[in-house]
Amino acid sequence: MIRLTQYAHGGGCACKIPPGELEQMVAGLVGESLPAGPGELLVGLDDGDDAAVVRIAAGTAIVATADFFTPVVDDAYDWGRIAAANALSDVYAMGGAPVVAVNLLGWPRDVLPMELAAEVLRGGLDVAREAGCHVAGGHSVDDPEPKYGMAVTGVADPARLMRNDAGTAGVPLTLTKPLGIGVLNSRHKNTAEVFPQAVEAMTTLNRAAAEAALAAGAVCATDVTGFGLLGHLHKLARASGVTARIEAAAVPYLEGARKALADGYVSGGTRRNLDWVRPHADTGSVDEDELLLLADAQTSGGLLVAGEVPGYPVIGELLPGREGVTVLVR
Repeated sequence: MIRLTQYAHGGGCACKIPPGELEQMVAGLVGESLPAGPGELLVGLDDGDDAAVVRIAAGTAIVATADFFTPVVDDAYDWGRIAAANALSDVYAMGGAPVVAVNLLGWPRDVLPMELAAEVLRGGLDVAREAGCHVAGGHSVDDPEPKYGMAVTGVADPARLMRNDAGTAGVPLTLTKPLGIGVLNSRHKNTAEVFPQAVEAMTTLNRAAAEAALAAGAVCATDVTGFGLLGHLHKLARASGVTARIEAAAVPYLEGARKALADGYVSGGTRRNLDWVRPHADTGSVDEDELLLLADAQTSGGLLVAGEVPGYPVIGELLPGREGVTVLVR
C-alpha cells in the first residue's frame, strides 16, 4: 500500500498557515470599499468566519467557501471523504445547506499513480452525494505534494445565519464532535496505525449538528478545524466581544487521544495554536498536556455552538468580556 501521508510535509488541517501569520497576511484586505454589483456582503473577511455570505434576495443568501489540504490518512478514498466533509462543514457552520461543489486537486503525476487520484475524487463525490450536494467539475494542477479539497457554494436564510461574531454573555457552549483527531492523525502518519474512530469522526457530516443548532435557536457557531478548539474559540470570543470559559473536564475526546499525546504525537500546528492563544488566555492551574489537547489541530472537527444543542455536550459558557482575556480554561 502506498502511504499517502509520507508524501506531504504535514497532514490535514495541521498544515494550515499559522493563525497569527494568516491574520497579518490578510489584514490589508479587510475594510476595503465594496464593489458595485449584485448582492450584499453579509459576512466577509473581518472576523475570519467560516465562509463568505452574500444576500442575493430578501430570503436567500449564498454561502461560499473553499478548503483543501495534504493527506491526513494513507487511504486515498478515506482522504477524499474527509476532505469533502471538511469543506462542506464551513457551509453547515454558517447555518447553510451546500448546493454545488467543485474539486480542487494537486497531484504529483510522475510520482503517484493517477488511479489513486481517482480514488480520492471518488471519496469526495460519495460524501457530497450523502450531503445532497452536486459535484460539477473542478481544477487540477501537477503539484509536488498531493492536495485535495473542494470549493463549495450553499444557500442560507440570511435571517437565520450562525456567525462567529454573534455570541452573547450567559449562553452555554456546545461541542458536537470529540477532540483528539490531530494527535491520532499524527500517530497514524508516524506509525501507519489506523484509527477507525478518527476516520469515522472526520467523515461524519456536520449537517445534523447544524440543523439541531438552528432548531435550538443558535445564532453563533464555528467549526473546529486546524486552529484547534482554543484557537477557534478565541476567534469567536474576540469577534463577539465576550470571554469564553471552558471546563476542561467536560470536553470529550476520542479513544486513544490521551495515549497519543503522552507518547509525543503532537503536531507543530497544535503547538503554534497554543502559542497564539496563550497571551489571550487565563488557563489557571490547567497543565500543559491538557492545553495541548484543547489546542489540538483538528481536521473535519465538529461545531462549536453558542447555545445548548440537545444530544451534544455542554463544555462551557460565554461570559461578559474581560479586558485582555478571550478564553478562560478551568
